Amino acid sequence: MSQTDYNLMSDVELKQYFLKNRGDHAAFQAYLDRLNQRPRRIIASLSDPDFDEKVQAAIRQKLETARDSSS
Repeated sequence: MSQTDYNLMSDVELKQYFLKNRGDHAAFQAYLDRLNQRPRRIIASLSDPDFDEKVQAAIRQKLETARDSSS
């Protein structure tokens, strides 16, 4: 049986692979490692008086980006 090279897969391909092969713990770990390597974007702190507005704006932006990329 050949070894699967997760590094050759895109993020989307790797996610689809581990969703279809849920017993492949190495694939799941490879995907989590990729996610953890990405910088985290801080939208707002809990003490921010505009917290709700900033979170809602970030959600709208994410939805718009997803909609634009699917078109």
